[in-house]
Amino acid sequence: MVATSTIDIGVFSLTPPPSIAGIDLLDGLLRARYERQLRVERFLTRQLVSFQSSKKQPFYRWYKYKEGFAASLVDYLLETGGITSGKILDPFAGAGTTLFASRDRGLDADGIELLPIGRKVIETRLQVATSVSAEDITFIRNWIAEKPWRMVDDAPPLNELKITRGAYPQETFVRISQYLALSRKQSTRIAAILDFALLCILEDVSYTRKDGQYLRWDYRSGRKIGAKAFDKGQIRPFDDAIEEKLQQIASDLDGEIDQQELFKRNLPGRVKLFPGSCLDILSGLQANSYSAVVTSPPYCNRYDYTRTYALELAALGVNQEELSDLRQAMLSCTVENRPKDLAALPGQWKIGIAAADRQELLQAILEFLDKERSENRLNNSGIARMVRGYFYEMSCTIADLHRVLEPGGKLFMVNDNVRYAGVSISVDLILSDIASAIGFEIEQILVLPIGKGNSSQQMGVHGRDQLRKCIYVWAKKGKSNR
Repeated sequence: MVATSTIDIGVFSLTPPPSIAGIDLLDGLLRARYERQLRVERFLTRQLVSFQSSKKQPFYRWYKYKEGFAASLVDYLLETGGITSGKILDPFAGAGTTLFASRDRGLDADGIELLPIGRKVIETRLQVATSVSAEDITFIRNWIAEKPWRMVDDAPPLNELKITRGAYPQETFVRISQYLALSRKQSTRIAAILDFALLCILEDVSYTRKDGQYLRWDYRSGRKIGAKAFDKGQIRPFDDAIEEKLQQIASDLDGEIDQQELFKRNLPGRVKLFPGSCLDILSGLQANSYSAVVTSPPYCNRYDYTRTYALELAALGVNQEELSDLRQAMLSCTVENRPKDLAALPGQWKIGIAAADRQELLQAILEFLDKERSENRLNNSGIARMVRGYFYEMSCTIADLHRVLEPGGKLFMVNDNVRYAGVSISVDLILSDIASAIGFEIEQILVLPIGKGNSSQQMGVHGRDQLRKCIYVWAKKGKSNR
């Protein structure tokens, strides 16, 4: 069930349900409250808050994690925030950009990540940074040259999920199965690298393309498609794609510096990964123990990461039941998320729920969406439930992050505003106001110069409305001991 309010939130019960105009009025009042903190930052670009800036960076370029941000953004935030010591936390670690960028600055970093694909990226990079030898790289180069997987007979077929069946040309499906069968006979270190390289190319060799909310299917897949056929263009042969990726990995490992220096040096910072959901794990972390949080949570945008990363999850052996469990354990960001019983969670749920209950603009939006749902005006009835779940779960997360940050500690969060049923939802202002109620000082809400357009469906019905993309900068009140 959704956590019930402990405070009377029936502020609109004696008046007609809130309209878009009424919500816009409340939004304007809230914006006026934080007008001083809202600041367009010309330095910030779409490339910095996405994977784009990492495409050519050694190590970061291995796996295309589209929801990630650039290592240079982490550097910028830690530098401008004056974070030169202590420990960093990313409760939505993704592919680990915050962790490795912090480590390279000499800072210890902890990450929490639910999805197995994100954990695999982080674990593999940690392994190659600490234990891979020059002999291992030579093995990989020989593997590339000889392509021994092509000689494997009777390989077990690649694991599939309902959503991934038929995702590859038949020859590619066979090659992947052969490759995996042989890679798993190698040493633990070598197998980890070989399997990881495979995960990096699955989209390129498949009939699919990641498209936010789902996997988009090429017309050649044979799947039932809509009125407009999607042509992905070239679908790369497996051998070509895996050879290029392994070459890239090997090149980054030995690069232009002495191999022995790479393998024997002591890394300046320590990285620790906690597998699971931050809603479960944060409460077990020590209070006042982190100097900064740098993160980007899932946005309230209906993106289902268990679908967009289904190829990788299947290759990692996730079954259908486990996929469903992962989807429900995620922060509510898709219409398929069922309500979570926040009262049963061990964290700071009382503080978080109370702060969300008191946020007037949020309550007006929730009531409006509930009314739209009851009158069948939402294009998906789950939107109202998703938005409610998102803000309440984020409120609980913010409360726990406040607890684990040391006094004076900074929280940097990348997030997008969204729009549903014609209502532009100022996620930045609502979450900042909730954070303020919890005990954060709202130092800045840095706005990207170019915002995000709303969906074509929203534009068709409600017109164009550019939505703010922001980085929130909050500080836990109190004086740091550093």
